[in-house]
Amino acid sequence: MIMPSTDVSSPIRSVKPDTFPRWVLWSVGCLLAFTIVAIALVRITGNGPDQLAAATITERLLRFEDRPGGGVAVIDGETGQLLTTVIGEQGFFRGAIRALTRDRAARKIGSAQPFRLISRTDGRLTLFDPVSGQRIDLESFGPTNAAVFASFLTLQPQGNP
Repeated sequence: MIMPSTDVSSPIRSVKPDTFPRWVLWSVGCLLAFTIVAIALVRITGNGPDQLAAATITERLLRFEDRPGGGVAVIDGETGQLLTTVIGEQGFFRGAIRALTRDRAARKIGSAQPFRLISRTDGRLTLFDPVSGQRIDLESFGPTNAAVFASFLTLQPQGNP
């Protein structure tokens, strides 16, 4: 018969079972609870991405054409008359137009169909492409950037493009 060792020099250690940190479980639980409450609030209040658009105050059809020398002509989409030519960098203006025309180019759709610039009762200003269904809510980029497009709503034609 083999006797267990009675060596006094090796202390006996109690081994704790492996445990997962409680703070991690609480954090994940709180995150899930917050997510569920946030989704419920959006659904109940209707303030989600599928919310109904406010009523239209003013709407104007616009076409944009590149000009020699780097300018971009802003043309009334109904009459075909030139409203203005945007010259210079105009980073936001060019970026917004480029974003919408990129989708048209990918679908091999020309620039004959005008964009719709829409001013709404809730203060929003939207540039909408009826061909692709894409839209840019311009007020999201600040009042200075939205003002560039807002000025197109009241411009009078300068003549033929």
